[in-house]
This record gives sequence, structure tokens and C-alpha cells, in this order.
Amino acid sequence: MFKKFVSYYKPHKKLFALDMLASLLISALGMVYPIVTRTMLNDYIPNKKINLIIVFGISLFVIYFVRMLLRYFVQYYGHMIGIRMQAQMRTEMFQKLQKLPFTFFDENETGKIMSRLTNDLMDIAELAHHGPENLLISGIMVVASFIYLMSINIPLTLIVFACVPLLLFSAYYYRKKMHDAFMESRKSVAQISAAVESSVTGIRVTKAFNNTETEVEKFQDGNNRLIAARKLAYNAMGKFSSTTSFVTDIFNIIVLIAGGLFLYHGQINFGDYSSFIISVSLFISPIMTLANFMEQFQNGATGFSRFLEIMDQPEEEENENARPLENVKGDIFFENVTFAYKNSDPAINDVSFNVKSGRKIAFVGPSGGGKTTICHLIPKFYDIDSGSIKIDGTDIKEITLASLRDNIGIVQQDVFLFNGSLRENIMYGKTDATEEEMIEAAKKAKIHDYIASLPDGYDSQIGERGVKLSGGQKQRISIARIFLKNPAILILDEATSALDNTTEILIQSEFDKLCEGRTTLIVAHRLSTIKNADEIIVVSDGRIEERGSHNELLSQNGTYAHLYREQFREQE
Repeated sequence: MFKKFVSYYKPHKKLFALDMLASLLISALGMVYPIVTRTMLNDYIPNKKINLIIVFGISLFVIYFVRMLLRYFVQYYGHMIGIRMQAQMRTEMFQKLQKLPFTFFDENETGKIMSRLTNDLMDIAELAHHGPENLLISGIMVVASFIYLMSINIPLTLIVFACVPLLLFSAYYYRKKMHDAFMESRKSVAQISAAVESSVTGIRVTKAFNNTETEVEKFQDGNNRLIAARKLAYNAMGKFSSTTSFVTDIFNIIVLIAGGLFLYHGQINFGDYSSFIISVSLFISPIMTLANFMEQFQNGATGFSRFLEIMDQPEEEENENARPLENVKGDIFFENVTFAYKNSDPAINDVSFNVKSGRKIAFVGPSGGGKTTICHLIPKFYDIDSGSIKIDGTDIKEITLASLRDNIGIVQQDVFLFNGSLRENIMYGKTDATEEEMIEAAKKAKIHDYIASLPDGYDSQIGERGVKLSGGQKQRISIARIFLKNPAILILDEATSALDNTTEILIQSEFDKLCEGRTTLIVAHRLSTIKNADEIIVVSDGRIEERGSHNELLSQNGTYAHLYREQFREQE
């Protein structure tokens, strides 16, 4: 993990070197004051060398002014290194998320992922800046002050230094406890982020069901877990901090008593004793800095550990010899396909069927039967457990994911629109489309006239998830997006089931136009919309139960006929 963390300094190595050089100079200049103090007390003041006292005073002022400039450099550019490293990690994580399979998002909440992208990386940036700086400055100050103290009085220095192992032991003892506590705290923060994201997204449902108190209770549960986790973290940190402070207080007691005895017995003069006391503070201060740095280190280390958890996730697999899918006709062939979601029974079991190019096939059956799963396997959102899926005779495992998905268009029941303009959402179907192509797609989807009536036209903002649009308008935007993409294979996954009957009738003609000349797979709940399909496949419990045309299935008087009669009776 350390080697990986250090690698992020590489693009900034020149600026980092300057930052460390400035830190080194700050440490060196910090040693000037006790040296000057000792010289003045032992020589200049007793011998009344007033000119040298003034010269040294002016020199100290110049040195501290330079030190001020160096501190500014370290603070500003050091933080810039940290924020650039943070930006690089955030970019890498976002790119990684784009490559992860659906299974990852099935098992991880959006809010928790967001927490890793924001809170965790912020602490990593702080560690990236302050870590090397604190270690270098404090390390040099400890060594330099120790050497200088030895030059003043070796026995007294060794007596003081005898307390250091006690300080190191306390740091080592509490480090593991702090790490575990801060990791748990991270998880609690992520849980709160997930709860907030879910609650804000579903605020309309919350208000509709008057369940504000329920949401507050759910949030408070996460909040209480965070308090409990922080309690453990701060308990460990408090013990560590108080112990180290106690040890440093012992330093001062030892210097006071031992130094006083040395002075009494003439083993040290007053000037050296005074300089020793000042220099001890230079010795103790960086040790305390390192001790206090432990909290920041644990925050950054646990954040980086969680960052690596994402980066180490396996990406969507693609065959090294996979080739692009070209000149697509749209023939689809399922052969003995079996697939199960993680830790579940098979969602589909030994399914076989074929769809000829340009034909319209409908899947019907009870909820949870496997209809949507079949559609999700065609663009390889999930890897099948056994069997094969072929397009135009080529196994989809041998096709590049990009070319496979470029040739498949999906319209779902829950239309997802991005927070932005109508233009951005339609152009999502083909990001390099011209203005004319976009408008033509909108006209085909019968949404252009509505957009043209808006004050800002295609630049009108639609709000989060298209909240400013009606269900029918959102569905038409999704249809325009597919018209613009112009795929060879079209999947309509219960695309009209969320619409009322009137809107469904109005929008059905757009779907009919969308299906023309394409291989179309339809998952339908309302059977009246798929009566004219070339073939209807009844899927139940992950298996194909019946197949045939609408009239053929009615004549068989099986599952489809039962579903149709039940639905017809409901409509009556």
C-alpha cells in the first residue's frame, strides 16, 4: 500500500522536491535561535559586545522573515500537491467505476460510493501534504536538536532521551486501536451518505406516504452508529494524546531537576543550562507533532485503504482476442443459457431460443420469471454461467463490449434522465450527432414541438432525473435518444408499463416506428401491446414455458391464455 501511495507523487516530483527542500530549510533555521542564545549568554552579554548583539538581532529578524516565506511556500504548494494527487485519485476511481460490472453496483449503495469519492479522498490529500512534511521537519528537528543537546551536556541529554522509548511504545500500542476505530468511523460516514442520498432521491415518495419520521429514524440510526464509532476512535486517540503529553511533561521535569542538580554541582554553566532548556523544547515539539500526526495519518491511511478496495475490484471481463461487431444484422441466438445472480438460485435455467434479424419477439410471464434477466444478458451486463449467446453467429464473449453495446438500444420502464438540458439528454444517444440529427430524432419521437414551445428550447433544464417532465415526456426523450443512436437491436423492457392507458396509446405509435427495421425484444406486462409480435415467449421460473404467436398461444389454452383472460377481465 505504501509503494502505491508514493507512486502518486511521481507527476509532482519537482514541486515535491522543492517543498521538501523548503521544509528542510525551515528545520535548519529553527536551530539558529538556541545557538545564538547560548553564544549571547556565554559571551556577548557577559563581555558587553553590544555591536554583535545588534548584528545577531538583525540577522535573526532576516532569518525569520525568510522562514516566513518558506512556510508560505510549504503551506501553499504542499497543499496543491495534495489536491492534485486527490484529483488524480478521484479521476482514477471514477474511471474504474465506469469499468466495473453490474454486480458491483448491485451490492454497493450509491451514497457509500460517493463517500469514498469525497470524504476519503479529502483526508488522503491532507496526508499527502502533511505526511512527508511532518516526518521530514520533525525528524530533522529531533536529530539536530539531539546532537546540539549532546554538544552542550552529554549526560543530561542521555537522561532526557531515556524517556523517548516510552513515547514510542505508547504510539505503537495505540496505533492499531486507532486504525480499527477510524476504519469503522469511515464505514459509518458512508452509511450516512447512503441514507441521505436515498432519502433525498425519494423525497416525493416520503412526503406522499407521510413517512418523514421513518426517514429521520433511519438517518438517526446511522448517525448513532457514527457517534459510537467516533467514540471508540476518540477514546483511543485521547489515551494516545494524554499518554504522550504525560511523557513530554516528564521531559520538562527531568530537565528542571537534573539540570538544576548539574548546575548546582558545577557540571554545567548558567548559559548552557538556559540554552539547554530552550533546545529541549525544540526536541519535544517535533515529537509532539509526530504524536498528533497519528490522527491525520490514521484518517488518510484508512481512506487510502478504502480507495484501494475500489481500485482492486475486478473489472468487466473482455476476451483479449475480442473483435468489433460490424455490419450487424441482428440475429440473436440463445443456446442452453443458465445464469444466477450472486448467492441466488438460477434466474434463468437452460434457456434456448433464436430471433431472426428484423423480427419482433415478446417476453411475457409472471414477475421475477426471468424476462428482464434475459434482456440484460444480451448486452453482457452479466456473465452467464453456462451456454452461449450469439449475435449474427458470433458468441458475445468474442465481441468487444463497446461495439456490442453500440449496436443495442434499451428503453426501460424507469427512464433515467441526467440532471441537465434536454439537448444533453437526447445527445446522450450519440454524443457527436449534429443539431439536425438531434432535431430529427426528437421529431420522430414526437417531442420536438413541445421542446420548441419552451423559452429555452433544447437548452431547457429538466431537473434531477427529469423531475420537470411528465412520464410520457420522459419516455419520448428516451425514444429520441434511441432514434439518435440507431441501433440494430432494440430492447423494450416494460417501456410503457409506468404510463397511463391514454399516454401509452399516444406513445405506442412512436415505439412502432422505433421498432421498424430492427430486431426487437419486448418485455411486456400489458399483453394488448404485443399481440402483433412475430413470436411471444412465455417465461416462468427461469424457463421457457410456451412460445408461439398470439393466436397460437390462445388456442393452446395454457399460461398465456390464462394471463390474457385475466388481464382482459381486469380491463373490462
